[in-house]
Amino acid sequence: MQTWPPCAWYRSRMQIRPILDKDIPVVARLLRVLSEEFIVHESATDAASNFVRENNESGILNFIDAGIVYRVAEIDGRVVGFIAMRENRHLFHMFVDKAYHRRGIARQLWDVARSAAIEAGNPGVFTVNSSNYALPVYESLGFVRTAPTQNTNGLLYNPMRLDL
Repeated sequence: MQTWPPCAWYRSRMQIRPILDKDIPVVARLLRVLSEEFIVHESATDAASNFVRENNESGILNFIDAGIVYRVAEIDGRVVGFIAMRENRHLFHMFVDKAYHRRGIARQLWDVARSAAIEAGNPGVFTVNSSNYALPVYESLGFVRTAPTQNTNGLLYNPMRLDL
């Protein structure tokens, strides 16, 4: 059985910071690998291909240029996760390296992004479109489903909302 350091160990060694240009290839790779395993396998082939293509390095650069705010979680110089917020209210992306799941990293990312959004004027209302896999994660953060699973152009997601 694999034993892991306690969550406090990760928190003490983790830095959450704004994304840098050098992080974009790592973030794009992490997004591709995790989305292939946990998101797009349930979607139509064309939808899966489009999602991966739209979320590659140039796609992430386009999102940043459009005002989506990315932050990365880094442990010992390694990017292990990231979060992106659109318009200080919609959780656009949140991914954590599979080797670091269940260590509190997603919660830490969310805490930082949520606090920044509130400081920027969000009154405490957030949305996210969750994959089926991530539903329990978002529910643990306080989000609730607002509709059944949706299918837009072959991509499945669950609309969720959080009212603080």
